[in-house]
This record gives sequence, structure tokens and C-alpha cells, in this order.
Amino acid sequence: MTTLAPDTQVLLIDDDPHLRQALSQTLDLAGLKVVSLADAHGVAARIEHDWAGVVVSDIRMPGIDGLQLLEQLHAQDPDLPVLLITGHGDVPLAVQAMRAGAYDFLEKPFASDDLQGSVRRALELRRLVLDNRCLRLALADRQQLSARLVGQSPAMARLREQIGALANIGADVLILGETGAGKEVVARALHDLSNRRAGPFVAINAGALAESVVESELFGHEPGAFTGAQKRRIGKFEFANGGTLFLDEIESMSLEVQVKLLRLLQERVVERLGGNQLIPLDIRVIAATKEDLRQAADQGRFRADLYYRLNVAPLRIPPLRERGDDILVLFQHFADGASARHGLPVRELQPGQRAMLLRHPWPGNVRELQNAAERFAIGLDLGLDLGLELKLDGPQSGVPPSGNLSEQVEAFERAMIAAELSRGHGSLRSLAEALGVPRKTLHDKLRKHGLSVADAGGSSPDDFD
Repeated sequence: MTTLAPDTQVLLIDDDPHLRQALSQTLDLAGLKVVSLADAHGVAARIEHDWAGVVVSDIRMPGIDGLQLLEQLHAQDPDLPVLLITGHGDVPLAVQAMRAGAYDFLEKPFASDDLQGSVRRALELRRLVLDNRCLRLALADRQQLSARLVGQSPAMARLREQIGALANIGADVLILGETGAGKEVVARALHDLSNRRAGPFVAINAGALAESVVESELFGHEPGAFTGAQKRRIGKFEFANGGTLFLDEIESMSLEVQVKLLRLLQERVVERLGGNQLIPLDIRVIAATKEDLRQAADQGRFRADLYYRLNVAPLRIPPLRERGDDILVLFQHFADGASARHGLPVRELQPGQRAMLLRHPWPGNVRELQNAAERFAIGLDLGLDLGLELKLDGPQSGVPPSGNLSEQVEAFERAMIAAELSRGHGSLRSLAEALGVPRKTLHDKLRKHGLSVADAGGSSPDDFD
């Protein structure tokens, strides 16, 4: 039995054909969309959880009566309004039904206005219930997004808003972001917050596929399509039917494969290699790239028509260096998670370590930060990634865990200068400008800490030019 049409407002069940027709006409004259049935068999299966209508049912019917129907309906949705029609002798039974959760009961004979008024009030209640559900789901989605995409910078707040707005829109999405910025995390969030969440999420990295197998992996093949193709293979697009396909590093696809992808996006069909059958697809494609596809199209490395087809709903992930204090929040988040996984005590960042994290350019973005936090949590040195170590204790630490204020300030000052030296400054002038101090002051501090611009491949610390 098919489900009710979305615009159906009232489902009427009564085994008396004359009464059923009269009630249907009464509700129809009130401008309500009515579907009437002679019995309650299969009614529960026709009603989806978020159907925006109400049920009007007689109590005494052959087979499934009104009370049994009420029990079935409330088992799948306790908030669904059910109005019961009763004969004079059924009033005690109707009162029992009200206690069981029925919205209202009408005793025969009743006026048309009574039925219309009760149904309208029930529909308004139903609308409020469904609106409340939507608000709760939206709040849960925002909380889920905040847990996945950690950070309070304006750029991240804007990204979360965009994901929330695009999640339930059927348009394909193009994600733009540097390596390690979290493109797959964003793609999974789009899928999990969409109405496709029950379908598959299939992720494939086009850049990791050999040119000889990329078409077979994406589109599938029939037996004998090429040497070694002994049996049918279902491609990733077909496997993702009913869900979402995430195609990362799309810029690495050959122009020949781009032509087939463009056709798939336009026609929503796939044809396996060596086959003649066009297979309809119900998928959402989320593509991702670390390159400027417009520039690649201008250079002839990427099809311009495919770029414009993909660029309908672009999402840009900000690089970590543009996210300010999110760096510290993310670092502590990853470090706390690593500590929990390894059964280690949580380590807190010292002020000097926070400054070092904020000064680092993070070319590997969130992935690099997560790896650094993992090392930090288990007590390992971060090596030269940040120019100096972030270990909390031990003689190699940039900021010692103990000592008086003067000693800690001295250690922090030396660590900051050493970190800047590791960036390869070729002169005292450029080093002083980077640290924001006069060259004479910097010269004295280099001597005090036993450091030299020459250690970074530059000139002598005595060179003031």
C-alpha cells in the first residue's frame, strides 16, 4: 500500500459508506484534502513519521477497530492526532481512548462545524509539533557540526552556516581547500546532515588511482571490457546510488574521464565500460580540489564546462593560518582526544607554547596540527616542524616546567628567537624585523643566548647592515 500524498490533510476511516461520503464532503467543503478508506487495514504503513495530517476514525469497525488503530499509530508516532467517532453507547469506550492518547472524540450525531473545528485544531497542533521537531533537529545538526568542525573564528562560523544551508539541497557541491584542510570532513558533514544520510557515503581519491584503472573504478565494467576483466564490476558511482559520492582531487582526472563525468552529472546515468545499458543514478556528487580550477581551465588542464557545472555551490575551507585562535582550540581538542585514547593525563599548553603554535604557518593545515597534537599528548618532541620542541618537560623543552619567572622568560625569549632563526633569515636586519625589535637589542640577545644568524646560513650577528 502506497504512502499518503504529502498534501493530504485528513485520513478518514469508516466502514459505513454513506457516513464516509458525507464526512468526506464536509471536510472537502472546509477546504481540506481528504483520503477516505473503508477499513483500517494497512493504514499505519501508509503514514510516514513526519506526515503533517490527522486521522479521523470510527471506533467500531470490522477487523481493526479504532482503538487498535490508535495503538498502532501511536506506536510509530505518539504525537499523531487521532480523532475518534463514537455511537451513543461507545462514550465510555471513547473516554478510555482519550486516556490512551486520542486527540478528541465526536459522538454521533454531530454537527459539521464540530468536525471541521476539531480537525482544524488538530492540524494546528500537528503543525506546531512538526515545527518543534524541525527546530530540535536543526539544533542537533548545529551541535553535530560544531563537534566536527571545531572553531569559533568567523571563517568557520560562516562555513558551518553554508553547510547547514546546502545539506538538504540536491545540488552538487565543489569543496575548495588546501591539503589537510578537512575536505572529506566537510563532505561527510554534508552527507550526514542531508536527507541522504541513510544512503551510502562513498569516498574516492582520484589522485590516488592509476590512470589505467580510474574509469573502471568510477564507472564499472562488464566482463571482457578489457584484458583481465573477467567479471562484472560495479563502479563507485553506481555503488553510491541513493547516497553521496565524494570525489577528492578532481583536478587530477584526465580530460577523457572529465568528459564522462560531465555527462554523468548532466544526465544522471552511468554506462559501464564495455556495456550498452544506461543505468539511472540518484546520487549527489561532492567534488573537492586543492587547485584553482578556473586557472586550470584557462590553461587547458581542466574542462571549462565541467568547472562551471561543478561550481554551482562552492564551499571554501579556510586554511589553518587564517583561523586565529582556532589553532589553539583545535590543538587542545586533538591533544585531549589523544590523551584519552592512550590513557595518559591531559597536558595543558604553556604560554610560550601557545605563542609558538600561533606563529607556525601550518602548511599541512589541520592534518599537520592533529599529528603535532598527538605527539605532544604522548610526550614526544615535535622536532623541527615548529622550529623547536613543544615537549612539556625535560631539558630540551623550549619552556621549562619549573623555575622562577625570570628563568622562564629567558627560556621563552631564547625559544622565540631560535624558532625565527629556523626560518632561514639571511641577515640580522630581516631577523630583527620579523621579531619586531631593534637590531642592537637583537644583537645583544643573540650573544646572551649563544645564537647566531650565521647558524641559519646568514651573515654574522655583528653585521648590522
